[in-house]
Amino acid sequence: MISKDRQRGTLIGLAVGDALGAPVEFQPPDSFPPVTGYNYGGPHGLEPGEWTDDTSLALALADSIAQAGWDLNDQARRYLAWYHQGQYSVNGRCFDIGITTRGALMQFENNGDARTSGDPSEYASGNGSIMRLAPVPIRYADLFPDRLEELATLAAESSLPTHASPPCLSACRYFAVVLTGLIHGRDRSEVLAPDWEPLERLKQAAPLHPEIEQVAAGSFRERQPPEIQGSGYVVQSLEAALWAFHDAADLREAVLKAVNLGDDTDTTGAVCGQLAGACWGESGIPAEWREQLAQREMIESALTGLGVPLS
Repeated sequence: MISKDRQRGTLIGLAVGDALGAPVEFQPPDSFPPVTGYNYGGPHGLEPGEWTDDTSLALALADSIAQAGWDLNDQARRYLAWYHQGQYSVNGRCFDIGITTRGALMQFENNGDARTSGDPSEYASGNGSIMRLAPVPIRYADLFPDRLEELATLAAESSLPTHASPPCLSACRYFAVVLTGLIHGRDRSEVLAPDWEPLERLKQAAPLHPEIEQVAAGSFRERQPPEIQGSGYVVQSLEAALWAFHDAADLREAVLKAVNLGDDTDTTGAVCGQLAGACWGESGIPAEWREQLAQREMIESALTGLGVPLS
């Protein structure tokens, strides 16, 4: 059964994890005092509760789905509006953009085709499309489980404007199915099991990339830091978020474990926040984190557009 609380938690959890990680972004593991809540500073000089490009691009994707339906060119145009004009930004300017995302948006400006603007090379396998994915499983949750292949296709297509490599497309397919299972209230241990029936169907429709297959098979259970790394590489980023999430007692523990891995902290937090929010819902997010989240009205507007407004 689709839960509005868990749908809302998926996007709010993304923003919360992003904001928790922003002040220590790019700092190596164990080089900073453990994060326990919102703080200020970091490479972008943000205030406590402010978030970065992860949330901005998720809001752009949500707005596109709400306003234009499913249109990759429209999605890319909204990403450009963020890049050039600071739309969807917490402070009205684009202050943080990945190299792969920037290159793809420049390509889109030149050719106007979002299906071919992302770099398909394996070396361009950043985590920039899983970090923003939440609007897809939120809006299309009703495709699970009977139309699983359609859900996975939409998730992979959402990656194309900026991240077209096989690992990125595969990560989005897997991540969307896991998130949607959680939104439907499926047990965490069930959706993360390597023999979960929807996962088997997903792989029958199209095999996962070998490295994403390893993650889905449970590499996040077998490894510990420093093998687990909060890096910008999509495979390691997804694995790190699942590692932080899979045995945490609650959302607070999960996202703090993710952020305290160091390195690409805002995105590890955002990816884990989607998982934890889909699992424990908006109601499982600590009240102070919800209340102190910057520009909450922008997030509420996105949720309303996705069909899950605040009651």
